[in-house]
Amino acid sequence: MPAWVICTVCFGFFAIAYRWVGTFLAKNVFKINDSAPVPSRELADGQEFVASSKPVLFGHHFTSIAGTGPIVGPAIGIIWGWGPAIMWVVFGSILMGAIHDFGVLVVSMRHQGRSIADIASNIISDPVRRIFLWIVILALWIVMAIFGLVIAIIFHQFPESVWAVWLEIPIAMIFGWWVFSRGNSLLFGSVLAVAGLYFCVWLGTLFPMTLATQWIPPTGLW
Repeated sequence: MPAWVICTVCFGFFAIAYRWVGTFLAKNVFKINDSAPVPSRELADGQEFVASSKPVLFGHHFTSIAGTGPIVGPAIGIIWGWGPAIMWVVFGSILMGAIHDFGVLVVSMRHQGRSIADIASNIISDPVRRIFLWIVILALWIVMAIFGLVIAIIFHQFPESVWAVWLEIPIAMIFGWWVFSRGNSLLFGSVLAVAGLYFCVWLGTLFPMTLATQWIPPTGLW
């Protein structure tokens, strides 16, 4: 199946979910009020609480919900095929990730931007807060371990991918400096950043990076 057909169908699912599922949750479950005060304006301090424009806010939320998909999804596609990868990214985001993140965001926003564990201490008890935090820590350890393993496998099997992954961090830092410190265009900076990422992909094909040792397997070394 052509890639453009797959992208079109996936986008259609996301559009339908945004229109119907998102609207249902906003109106009937969380009862969103556009005029309600938000912590970024009520508690604005220029550091922890900063009001953002819609495109910036969308970027933050998009990377949060799409974080697991782009990282694990291609790996699933490489290992087991693109069918499971597409199902993971599309339906996993719609039915699990998006609903979870939306709910957590609304609850946190209505409690001065506090974490769910911190809120639990008021609703239930302080011991529950500590248990909650330990569960979060353990879950993050598991997630990071899986991410590390998947990326190590990808680095070993596809050494062309190393540069693109490594250089995206300095590109993001330069992008932040360009847009927020220098006050330049967000759209133009985004175009330059994406172009820089594609350049890194091309660079990886020219200079693939491999690690070899006779004591540690390459995946373990990565």
